[in-house]
Amino acid sequence: MIWIELGPARLVPRCATHSTVAVVKTIIEPFRIKVVEPLRMTSVETRQRLIREADYNPFRLRAEHVLIDLLTDSGTGAMSSEQWAGVMRGDESYAGARSFFRFEAAVRDLFGHRHVVPTHQGRASERLLCHAVVRPGHVVPGNGHFDTTRANLEASGATALDLPIPEARDPGAPHPFKGNVDVDALEQCLRRHGPARVPFVLVTITSNVVGGQPVSLENLRAVRAVCDHHGVPLWLDAARFAENAWFVKMREPGWADRTPREIARATFALCHGALMSMKKDAFGNIGGLLSLDDDAWAERIRTALILTEGFPTYGGLAGRDLEALAVGLDEVLEEDYLRYRIASTAYVGRHLKDAGVPVLEPFGGHAVYVDARRFCDHLPDERLPGWSLCVALYEHAGIRACEIGNVMFGRPDPDTGSWTWPALDLVRLAFPRRVYTQAHMDYVIEALVELHARRHAIPGLRFVHRPETLPHFTARFAPAHG
Repeated sequence: MIWIELGPARLVPRCATHSTVAVVKTIIEPFRIKVVEPLRMTSVETRQRLIREADYNPFRLRAEHVLIDLLTDSGTGAMSSEQWAGVMRGDESYAGARSFFRFEAAVRDLFGHRHVVPTHQGRASERLLCHAVVRPGHVVPGNGHFDTTRANLEASGATALDLPIPEARDPGAPHPFKGNVDVDALEQCLRRHGPARVPFVLVTITSNVVGGQPVSLENLRAVRAVCDHHGVPLWLDAARFAENAWFVKMREPGWADRTPREIARATFALCHGALMSMKKDAFGNIGGLLSLDDDAWAERIRTALILTEGFPTYGGLAGRDLEALAVGLDEVLEEDYLRYRIASTAYVGRHLKDAGVPVLEPFGGHAVYVDARRFCDHLPDERLPGWSLCVALYEHAGIRACEIGNVMFGRPDPDTGSWTWPALDLVRLAFPRRVYTQAHMDYVIEALVELHARRHAIPGLRFVHRPETLPHFTARFAPAHG
């Protein structure tokens, strides 16, 4: 008999003629395509004009002018036939819809908390939580707050404090869990501020800021112990919880024989509450979530939700969305899917690395991150290497990517005007779930390798207009001469 190996601990029979083992290296999508959407081809000259008209900001491009869109994996995935069937079952009653109770049951089965609050997306969950418990002067530590999380905390008057392990700041460090929290630094933070100033600790799984890096359960247990000692709740940002569970299964001793669902449940058992953008690891085009045990916090959150989102049983979502998300929470934990998802991301990373393109390692689950400072080593920080690389990649190949670095997190001192730049200036290639094939990924690899060969010809950029909050979404740029 021949066995085809589909990844770690996965063998399936092919035929009953030999006893040898055949290893299939080609990554195949564990689904077949039922509906297609045409992509528009454009010339380099056309793309140069389009990005210039968009003030050199890829966020300002029209989607129809993008060939392969790797700007984000948020809300850009493809729904399954079962999810579309759920859409047709959607109960659009204003209050008490059947769809909410199906959604609530799916969430409670996985997260295990008493209160389930739907929202229209992750940043709505962040805002509601901040409105309920965050006050001016508070400090919220975590492993790495992403853009909207940091903005919502700061808008509430709090300080968003990143406490990653030292290896997280080294793009080449081989640590298997670079999303981990620096537990000693957390202990010092809580000892200094205490529960009076720290409403909660927020750990993001996986950590988007440092390259989609996972958090180990060992680290989460240590973080929970520190939180319990100081009387501070532990919360999770669980947007990519399933991918984190798969990394735990593959990398953390003692978990190889556990299912992703079992690992996810063990993860959520360590936290007092969780918020989630369900546009990632729930295959949603829209949707968010707050899951928690604290009755008083839940009441405050629901009161604010009614003011801005909708009734607590729909939270700004249609019944059809709730149905699709309930199905997605189940599908995202399928081992065949997760094996393919992580392997296909690593496929891009390995080929780029082998070709000499500087990438962050180990490779994350939802994206490959290019080290823009090494890629564009001729550009100083004030010439925005990561943003310049994003623009060059679009002009060269029609690929839209996202900078996570100098533009997103760099800040000028209001008194001196001098800039503080983040530890990493990265370009994120975020892969929408179940959307692109391996041929699309080969095109992305070829484009970046070609661009790397002439990287020193990539011109720098400068700000023309920079909003104070979340500048990357709407800022305008121009070529930087001299």
